[in-house]
Amino acid sequence: MEVQNLNVFYGAIHAVKDISFHVFEGEIVSLIGSNGAGKTSILKAISGLAEAKGSVLINGKNIMKLPIHERVMEGISQSPEGRGVFPNLTVLENLEMGAYRRKDKEAIKSDLANCFELFPRLFERKSQLAGTLSGGEQQMLAISRALMTRPKILLLDEPSLGLAPRVVQQIFQIIEKLNKLGMTLLLVEQNARMALKISQRAYVIETGVLTLTGVGSELLQDDVIRRSYLGA
Repeated sequence: MEVQNLNVFYGAIHAVKDISFHVFEGEIVSLIGSNGAGKTSILKAISGLAEAKGSVLINGKNIMKLPIHERVMEGISQSPEGRGVFPNLTVLENLEMGAYRRKDKEAIKSDLANCFELFPRLFERKSQLAGTLSGGEQQMLAISRALMTRPKILLLDEPSLGLAPRVVQQIFQIIEKLNKLGMTLLLVEQNARMALKISQRAYVIETGVLTLTGVGSELLQDDVIRRSYLGA
């Protein structure tokens, strides 16, 4: 995926300012920065949830003029901040919603089985209403629902938000496992230390501007990053 000269406005507020970056196939790339820096706005612009100017290319095809559902068909899938599960639907029904545009029934069954293998807790609760799940279980469900679209690139927005440290560790282990299985991921994460540990590359966003980029492990050792985002 290649993002070129991306701009996002909310009325008079210029939230994302002429940002360009790329994500290679098979990478985990993180966007880090303080609250309000524009990270979530970038993901929303890519997936079509925010009006934006610029270009987003998937394997060379510009998808910026496509409606949201067609972007999904082109391989963009997002697990949103706050999880956004359908609380009055069961776990299984939420997962089926992720595959609502697909017609390949046998492959859908296979992908359901893969999600349950990835998150056994969801299998245990497949008939339970999503609104009654714990925060960690809802996050597992949000990621699995996004995977049910069979994305080329998975957008993860704050997957650790509001979760206990033990659950955060589990979620990040799953993200790494997905990547090892070949998934390409663009990660927005307030927990910069965890994000940089698992990312091949990362971009630092400040007040809507891209200010720094580098290899995740190297940025972990950067003095400015350590002072600003890692509490060191």
